Amino acid sequence: MAKRIHQPREDAEFDFILGMSGVPVLVYFTGTWPKAIEPCRAMDLVVGGIADEYTGRLTAVRADITRCPAATERYGITEAPSYVLLKEGEAVAHGTGSMTIDGVRQFLDGHL
Repeated sequence: MAKRIHQPREDAEFDFILGMSGVPVLVYFTGTWPKAIEPCRAMDLVVGGIADEYTGRLTAVRADITRCPAATERYGITEAPSYVLLKEGEAVAHGTGSMTIDGVRQFLDGHL
């Protein structure tokens, strides 16, 4: 996974990362239950590529649903993988399921 992806260990760290970002934030929520593991692992590679490609324009955050339950609830996350794009702290786009790198680009480019 790209080093540019932040991985908070708890909600307080999640909120700290969001507060420190001066650019839009792509949060992708992951899960560790059996049906979520493979799609989430695949998205690690996709989001890693996006984080590298959008360096300086985007902060990428990988939030584990069980480690960041308040964030999960705040953004209405009910499945993994799920995505939220935040601009100035406000959610401007939501998505779910596996995506290709082109799909993530389309998800982002309409809002960046």
